Amino acid sequence: MTSVLVVDDEKPLRDFVRRNLEVRGYHVLSAANGLEALAIFERERIDLIILDLMMPHLDGLEVTRRLREVSTVPIIVLSALDEESDKVRAFDLGADDYLTKPFGVEELLGRVKAVLRRARWAAAGAQGERLVRGEICVDLESHRVTVSGREISLTPTEYNLLVFLMRNAGKVLSHQLILQQVWGPQYGNEAEYLRVYIGRLRRKIEADPLHPRYLHTEHGLGYRFQE
Repeated sequence: MTSVLVVDDEKPLRDFVRRNLEVRGYHVLSAANGLEALAIFERERIDLIILDLMMPHLDGLEVTRRLREVSTVPIIVLSALDEESDKVRAFDLGADDYLTKPFGVEELLGRVKAVLRRARWAAAGAQGERLVRGEICVDLESHRVTVSGREISLTPTEYNLLVFLMRNAGKVLSHQLILQQVWGPQYGNEAEYLRVYIGRLRRKIEADPLHPRYLHTEHGLGYRFQE
């Protein structure tokens, strides 16, 4: 059973999310603040975290930062803030998706399914298959990624994005195509998602992220992985 941790200081919202997930077969735990969430995460097996940004004691951004130091667990951020800068901050710390309040049941379930699907893609490797482009090597069976022999840690979303780009090396890929192939068919206009995640990958795989060798921006079009 998929285990979901719902973190929000508003009890009605926690109950709303819990009810709608439990009736669809998810095992749901809940926390009212960031400190409580971290304590639960340490003692329970969690497959997905749905996390509010604005909370007392420890806000969602700090919780995301701490989680990313020790885990690649998928994180969906909830927020009443819909500014691009707020989304960029959350993604830059490692959030996988961003859901603006208020939201409906179908939108919530769609995001949950999409994030879990990406996590499963990242976990399902082909036996013995490897992708090698320049100094970057991805072992698709073990999900081990190395750059010049040095192993790097990627979240499921980062991993799926890198694999998709490497499989299509040399091609100019549009923003919409990448979003729909990596995030899911219901995505396509979330350019800020890509901008932040390309930046995160550059910091991890490029010797000089400001002058990338592999991940090239095609202005007005999309991105290209150059071998």
